[in-house]
Amino acid sequence: MSFSLRARVAAATALGATLVVAALAVVTSVAISRNNVNQLDERLTTASQVLVPNSSTLEAFIDQLSGAFAVTIRSGDIVVASTPTRLPALDTGSQTVDVDGQRFRVYTAVSTVVSTISISIGVPALEAQQVTDEQQKQVLMLGLVAIAVSTGLGWLFGGRAVRPLVTLTRQVSAQPPTAPETRTGVTEADALAVAIGGMLTRLNEAQDRTNAALDTARDFAAVSAHELRTPLTAMRTDIEVLRTLDLQPAQQREILGDLERTQGRVETTLTALERLASGELSSEGDRVETDIIDICDVAAQDAQRLHPELDIRVESAPDSEITMRALPTGLRLAVDNVIGNAVRHGNAVRHGNATSIVITVERMHTMVRVLIDDNGSGVPVDERESVFGRFERGTRAAKGGSGLGLALVAQQAELHGGRVYFTDSPLGGARLVMELQIR
Repeated sequence: MSFSLRARVAAATALGATLVVAALAVVTSVAISRNNVNQLDERLTTASQVLVPNSSTLEAFIDQLSGAFAVTIRSGDIVVASTPTRLPALDTGSQTVDVDGQRFRVYTAVSTVVSTISISIGVPALEAQQVTDEQQKQVLMLGLVAIAVSTGLGWLFGGRAVRPLVTLTRQVSAQPPTAPETRTGVTEADALAVAIGGMLTRLNEAQDRTNAALDTARDFAAVSAHELRTPLTAMRTDIEVLRTLDLQPAQQREILGDLERTQGRVETTLTALERLASGELSSEGDRVETDIIDICDVAAQDAQRLHPELDIRVESAPDSEITMRALPTGLRLAVDNVIGNAVRHGNAVRHGNATSIVITVERMHTMVRVLIDDNGSGVPVDERESVFGRFERGTRAAKGGSGLGLALVAQQAELHGGRVYFTDSPLGGARLVMELQIR
């Protein structure tokens, strides 16, 4: 069962008031009972102060006292005189006793004239009990009224207290939800509003990222399908030719070679697409402290093993270490792709490869620059921006590429808060500049 916060406040107020009233009622009832008994004792004491000095003559008019008191006079253990209600032998002082099933409050004193004479004066305790019961009922009624009033005030003020939360709920329930006001005057409501505002901001950012990722995925899928359709159609045509025509061995070898080249192109394209997708899915948690010079050194060494005829080296300030929080796998792929492009396409016009590559790593304030120079034929000025697009290939590029290598380089530069561009190289070919923002 669910209750409103206002009802809970009222219930809590009623419970608190009940506990307080109950405690006060117990204390007050005990105090009332003691006060009434004390008053009764004072009455008996006052009466004894009058009767005890006159104990020698008290026997003559003791019957006249029976209407107001129960009096018993003793000499030792012998009852000298008594009202119709005879009180038992008691020690001096005030006591409560039962006489014939009726409770009496009794005060016993010793005569000031004859020390062996004791006088016991008593009144029914019922008289004091009736007064006590009446007063306790009044206390109980006042307590119930106090509880009812407290509950009503709890309901009234509880409504005002939860009004900021009601307003907050109304604001958050709006479509689309907006950040609520954070100055309601209630500390808890303001803190909750701030927390909800932050949550909505994060949700909106996550939704924007999701929408952007979906748009990217749709575009990615459409372009990928378009680019893969051409080689797959060519492969299907070659297979149909092999199946339907009676070809000479030389012709068969030519078609099979074409199939192999096309299959390699499809495989290369799929690999590049996978790497691009991995870059799109990277997060801040994947970043680690990375030595950029070390990445370039390892990439250069691997390229040297793959291409023994290639002269490749890494230059940086002596004994320097340039580190930043980065995606090491992504940066390594980017450097590998730039080196691979230079080797495959850098000197395609002269039907050869770039033979010399120099990688320079330098730090400029909050930026790391990686310069990759080659001695190839370079990139035409009017193509230096377009070649970074997906599936875009330069006019001087060798056959068989996917057109995604430089797109991956541009993606990694963007993921690291920087950019990438081509300029002329002092080696005579192209210089690729990759700038990375240090976080």
